[in-house]
Amino acid sequence: MKLSEIIAILSAKSYTNNVDLNLSIASCRASDLLSDVLRNPIDNSILLTGLINTQVIRTAEIMDILVIVFVRNKKPSKEIMQLALNNDIILLGTEYKLYECCGLLYSHGLRS
Repeated sequence: MKLSEIIAILSAKSYTNNVDLNLSIASCRASDLLSDVLRNPIDNSILLTGLINTQVIRTAEIMDILVIVFVRNKKPSKEIMQLALNNDIILLGTEYKLYECCGLLYSHGLRS
């Protein structure tokens, strides 16, 4: 699935300027427990989370996650946005809850 499709499905907005709308996303992870995210690597995945701290960016960096979607209208700080930019990580935000995001993306064919 293309990132542009994910943005449309989740009615997401971008918090970073490095958005490649043609980026191909193969799977999705959803968690507020970063230890769960670190458990098993998955290529070309996005991370859906309600956590809003620098550790989310560090975890994405370690796991080669290129896109993070903050749920429930969470907005990243300037520090988080700068850290994401320095690591070429795209930050998005949506008003949907984590569970709703998972359902929407799954119903459109994106798997975990």
